[in-house]
Amino acid sequence: MTAIANRYDFVLVFDVTRGNPNGDPDAGNLPRLDPETNHGLVSDVSLKRKVRNYVELARGGEKRFNIYVQEGSILNEKHREAYIDLRPGDEAAKKSTKLNPKDDKEGRALTAFMCDNFFDVRTFGAVMSTGINAGQVRGPVQLTFAQSVEPIVPQEISITRMAATNEAEKKQRAEGSEEGNDRVDNRTMGRKYIVPYGLYRAHGFISAKLAERTGFSDEDLALLADALAGMFEHDHSAARGEMSSRKLLLFKHENALGNAPAHALFDLVKIGRNIDGGFRTIDDRLDNYSPARAFSDYAIEIDRDKLPEGVELIERL
Repeated sequence: MTAIANRYDFVLVFDVTRGNPNGDPDAGNLPRLDPETNHGLVSDVSLKRKVRNYVELARGGEKRFNIYVQEGSILNEKHREAYIDLRPGDEAAKKSTKLNPKDDKEGRALTAFMCDNFFDVRTFGAVMSTGINAGQVRGPVQLTFAQSVEPIVPQEISITRMAATNEAEKKQRAEGSEEGNDRVDNRTMGRKYIVPYGLYRAHGFISAKLAERTGFSDEDLALLADALAGMFEHDHSAARGEMSSRKLLLFKHENALGNAPAHALFDLVKIGRNIDGGFRTIDDRLDNYSPARAFSDYAIEIDRDKLPEGVELIERL
């Protein structure tokens, strides 16, 4: 496969309704927040996970589209596949828990095998030097943390479970009811956290020069764009509420090094409030500004007149 010849930068806008887009395990699974501004955050790792899941659903089982980082998988065993391919008949490659390339040539071949067979390795890169050493890859595609357009106010929702976990718990509940305790006190209590509504924005970068090293192709780019546009459609759960990709804008440069800095392109995309059908910047607050509760409360403007020469705007959503 021929690697892409053009640099790309992209803007992804997605939203969440009554869900937790990315819980923080260090904060009791509260939605991630910037503590100084209360803007919501979604980590790049979370977004990459959803891309991987989409690719596995869409192209799973195809040789070039295996996924390296899978839930419950043993990474060293993925590295072993490369050694077995390059050293047929070598029993050490099949059994040893510690393997290293014999020389630089074999090291490059091992890394090339991983790139050729695993979509996420040639896309995002990977550190594969753990025990069974298959090298390191710097991926051509990088994502930023997503940040909500406005501050969010997470809500804590109490929930109850009426079923008992085991016989002892059932007996304890029955004894509590006989003593006249409130029935609710005998249920298992729990909590979940939601964002009533949040619109998030993430930026991404695709390097054609790094794509030359991993073999990231136009086919891979098309699949990545499909994943970014549709990944939330296959990730619905009660915890995450309703999440949807709302806007995907790709800036295609004429050459591999690029024709404009990424920040200048991102500045062309502005998200504001939709007030009576008109665009208002987020900072231009009104006394009767009500909290946003739907995508229609926002408006997205793209200053196409200031698009630099040599850069093409592709709207996927």
